[in-house]
Amino acid sequence: MLSSKEIRQSYFDFFKSKDHTLVSSASLMPDSPNLLFTNAGMNQFVPIFLGEKKCPYTPGRATDTQKCIRAGGKHNDLEDVGMDTYHHTFFEMLGNWSFNDYFKNEAIEYAWEYLTNICKIPKERLYATVYQPDKSIGDPSEFDQEAYDIWAKIFKSEGLDPAIHIVNGDKKDNFWMMGETGPCGPCTELHIDLTPAGDTKGSLVNMDTDKCIEIWNLVFIQMNANPDGTFSDLPTKNVDTGMGFERLASIILNTKNFTDFNGIISNYETDIFTPIFDKLTEISGKKYTSTLPEKNELGDFVAANDQEMVDIAFRVIADHIRTLSFSIADGIQPGNGDRNYVLRRILRRAVRYGRTIGLEKPFFYELVDTLADQMGEVFPELAKGRQHVKTVIKSEEEAFNRTLDRGINLFESEISKLKKGNSISGAFAFRLADEQGFPLDLTELMAREQGFKVDVAGFEKLMNEQRERARAAQKKEIISLSEIKTTEPTEFIGYDEENSNEAQVKEVIKMKNGLAVIFDSSVCYPEMGGQVGDSGTITAGGKLYQIKDTQKNGDATLHYLVGDEAPEEGEKVIVSYDIERRNKIRKNHTATHLLHKALQDLLGEHVEQKGSLVAADYLRFDFSHHQGLKADEIEKLELLINEKVIKNSAVETHLKNIDDAKAMGAMALFGEKYDDDVRVVKIDDFSLELCGGTHVKRTGDIGLFKITSEGSVSAGIRRIEAITGMDAVKYALNSNNLLQNLAGDLKCKVDSIPERVTKLSSNAKSLQKELDEAKSKLVALEADSLLEKAEDINGIKVLMLKVDNDAATLKDMTHSLRKKIGSGIVVFASAANGKVVLTSGVSDDLTKLGFKAGEIVSVAAKQVGGGGGGAPTFAQAGGRMPEAIPSAFKAVKELIESK
Repeated sequence: MLSSKEIRQSYFDFFKSKDHTLVSSASLMPDSPNLLFTNAGMNQFVPIFLGEKKCPYTPGRATDTQKCIRAGGKHNDLEDVGMDTYHHTFFEMLGNWSFNDYFKNEAIEYAWEYLTNICKIPKERLYATVYQPDKSIGDPSEFDQEAYDIWAKIFKSEGLDPAIHIVNGDKKDNFWMMGETGPCGPCTELHIDLTPAGDTKGSLVNMDTDKCIEIWNLVFIQMNANPDGTFSDLPTKNVDTGMGFERLASIILNTKNFTDFNGIISNYETDIFTPIFDKLTEISGKKYTSTLPEKNELGDFVAANDQEMVDIAFRVIADHIRTLSFSIADGIQPGNGDRNYVLRRILRRAVRYGRTIGLEKPFFYELVDTLADQMGEVFPELAKGRQHVKTVIKSEEEAFNRTLDRGINLFESEISKLKKGNSISGAFAFRLADEQGFPLDLTELMAREQGFKVDVAGFEKLMNEQRERARAAQKKEIISLSEIKTTEPTEFIGYDEENSNEAQVKEVIKMKNGLAVIFDSSVCYPEMGGQVGDSGTITAGGKLYQIKDTQKNGDATLHYLVGDEAPEEGEKVIVSYDIERRNKIRKNHTATHLLHKALQDLLGEHVEQKGSLVAADYLRFDFSHHQGLKADEIEKLELLINEKVIKNSAVETHLKNIDDAKAMGAMALFGEKYDDDVRVVKIDDFSLELCGGTHVKRTGDIGLFKITSEGSVSAGIRRIEAITGMDAVKYALNSNNLLQNLAGDLKCKVDSIPERVTKLSSNAKSLQKELDEAKSKLVALEADSLLEKAEDINGIKVLMLKVDNDAATLKDMTHSLRKKIGSGIVVFASAANGKVVLTSGVSDDLTKLGFKAGEIVSVAAKQVGGGGGGAPTFAQAGGRMPEAIPSAFKAVKELIESK
């Protein structure tokens, strides 16, 4: 029996026999501003379709398998994953392409030949759809008669009735668009009848049923959708086809080429997914049995029993590990913004499903090796980056696990208060997102499982209010410009040795805080690409004007002045930059290039620049990496970079065409827009980057490189700050002086400082341990007297006291008294410096009756303006209103009375 790997290869072999060039899959990171992820095979070929790039294939034919994600934006299959047998967030799209070479006739004939001759799919089970515009809504396009005639000829030659096997489809089904704009055109789709008998005569085509599914889409790209809603003809006619690899494999493998077919088709019951299922069985002890959920009265898929829940979890987890692994291998990490947040949502969804099959510790990362072993040959980036992928996923799992239990407890407490037909409030969903990191779709998922809806509108209202508060907090005073009259760009001529030039004043602009001048040309570098703008001087008519900053505004360069005087418009002047400051900036900028490459060499190719600041006194470099650098890694970085500095290699700058530069291997920053001609900065055989900034002539000019700090900016993004030159020398001398002074205070040699500090730390820990033991004994001695203050509430012994202790002592007191009280509830409150600490302990027998410490402190915390929670037997919370502690105790009493 064939394997999925052999099926994929058969596709490649077939189209190579038709003179197609086999092309590697593009990254999941799309080179398009309107896409979150690469979501179709044609994404990488858009510039060819638009005529912006010459087709590199001879003849103009290509074939590939493209990694795709559909989990956000217009194309989003996330909510369907796990509920049926064929939806995925990650999938492979098999494709064949013609770039103004063959068109409809060959594309259709190739598809028919491959499916019927190579894949041996019964011809009578196949149906073709063609585009028929809906004239009732004024659609001006024409019926695709050409495609219809080609199909009619094929079906007739096979003895099949075209009237049955050709189905017309409207714009929704048979007109393909990548997005709101871009290449598009009519398409013809191949559908396959998967009923046991295979004799539905096309009645199920486009009926959204798994008994008749689309298998291949042939798009005839003839037009471009413009931003104004109109369509224009493309200069060439192209073919873009896409066939879901997982669907094709499931049809062939599940039906055994229809020789032993029971009418059941599932993508998940193929060797694409079974290795992951086997690994899940190994780590969970659960088994996959293929059951599917039914929809409830609310129209939601809900598992009817434990086994259905297990099977849903297996499908979701298996799908999601593919999405996360391939994304991270392509440099897209889970995070808080846009595509990064989509990945975080998917990962957290998978981790929560892990709980349904008993996996409470990090497990998701353990599946990476299974996937890499299975698919690393076809996608080598996955095999190469497997360790990094595992590290990132494990880190994310550990972070979410710290709040997952608490969020689940809060959720269960909330729904216990709801009646059938109620909705979970938007405020509560927002609280789960804000405090526990639960994405809205995860809360909705949990709600569906319990038969509830979520007030999404209420959630979005609160989320928008939070965003507005964040924007307001970040607002800075914006300096408004007068309408700039100058239309000619300012020519930058500051790359050469000269630090001054003669220029003509084109315009003087009055700002809120002073004046700015625009020249026809300038040696002053305007702030761009992370490099700060120059400062300098203007000499005109015997007067000297100080430039405090240089900024870009469109193509013009604004020279911001000190004071309220400026040269006259039209006047000839001498513009100079501060050469000492520029030299320090040059050193730092070249050092960022060395740092970028050194990070990639040390940590892996997943490292990408995510931001930078090149100033005169220091440099800042943000990069993608999911864990902090260890001391020895920082040391290796510094040694590698200073080795390049000491080598004193030439720093070469070349002006190249953008395509030639990329062909050289020059590193481009994702998201940056480059002109057709770009500057390539080359440092020996070590670093090659596209960069328009200013640099030193030789690496030795940097002098010395020293990292001053390394830390986290956000999830998956790290930041290094460093200094160069004399600043680094002074830093090293100061550090040495500090060590010498510390050695003097400790009365030891410098190299003995670590040993002496370790000894002092050990002594301090011993003393702290003795102090903690003394506190515990004191708490035990006080316990009996405190228990005398317990009261009876509905037959339950309850001790509620306000005490003057820190949080750690409060925790010890609660644990001690929870044990001593026998059967009862303990609640303590302490206030200091305007803050409230609340703790609660509940005996084991009372937790079985519904009394939970987490619920108790949550109720109390609301009264003191705070929040918190915890386990059923112990919980802790905080607040900011000490005066409301009596109200908190009253709320607890009412809660206990209501049970």
